[in-house]
Amino acid sequence: MDASVAFCIYNRPEPTARVFEAIRRWRPARLLVIADGPKKSRPIDLDSTNECRRIASQVDWPCDLLHNWSDENLGCRERMATGLDWAFEQSEQLIVLEDDCLPGKDFFPFVTELLERYADDDRVAMISGNNFQPSPVTEDSYYFSRWAHIWGWASWRRAWKHFDASIASWPEIRDAGFLQACTDCPAELQHWQQVFDDVHENRIDTWDFSWMYACWLHGGMTVLPAKNLVTNLGFGSGATHTTDLNSPLANMKTERLTRPLRHPNHCLRHRLADLWTWENIFNPKQDRQQTNHQHSNRRIKLPFWGKKRRQSA
Repeated sequence: MDASVAFCIYNRPEPTARVFEAIRRWRPARLLVIADGPKKSRPIDLDSTNECRRIASQVDWPCDLLHNWSDENLGCRERMATGLDWAFEQSEQLIVLEDDCLPGKDFFPFVTELLERYADDDRVAMISGNNFQPSPVTEDSYYFSRWAHIWGWASWRRAWKHFDASIASWPEIRDAGFLQACTDCPAELQHWQQVFDDVHENRIDTWDFSWMYACWLHGGMTVLPAKNLVTNLGFGSGATHTTDLNSPLANMKTERLTRPLRHPNHCLRHRLADLWTWENIFNPKQDRQQTNHQHSNRRIKLPFWGKKRRQSA
């Protein structure tokens, strides 16, 4: 069963064209284009959003091209949530790329193979193309994580059905102490409780925290490749969230995986790698500290990736 590609675009023609070219080289049998509408407060948005839609429609291979375009600007949270709801209605499994997530040569073969391998395994909620680790953490081709990295990823309708952008169940889940089982230290517990409080109260215009919540709530892990397979082109002043052009996560190089893939013997999360990610990417206090676990051969200091972003007026 070939996976459809969902391509999520907005108003940045240059990265949109680069990512579309990578999709064109893969030649998926079905392409689902999800587009947000222009902001009324920015007249220039009309031209740029129209250009992005033109670029993403230049299909010149045998392909079922479907559009889900909004006439008005819905914002990151609502547009991605409603768009992916629609896309998973069209396809049982999806490969998802946003307009600034440029896949390397091994991304599509990697996620396609693992979509088939774990299609009926409820322990796995998604497959990501991202690896932010400073040094190798496994001799296998991938490992399992609780971090739902979404710069190029894939999943199934069976997992997405649990997604709720508003995380309506959060107060009950929070009061039952569920989050304690998903975190490794009191600081992490406090951080994610605050994040999910803010998501539930609609104080954050993003969808990815809601997706991570759904994965955690239903015990679904993420497959992360042993090497990074996607680079994010979107860092800079024009970005909504990734504004720091000097971030070590900006324009990370992509690497190749040895074929055939080497599969882990057990479906267990790599706790040490996950701990590094918490301390170096999500931890709001990491800008005052540096960490060095035994698997790391160099110290690295990353910006606080989990910083809560308030909706603009």
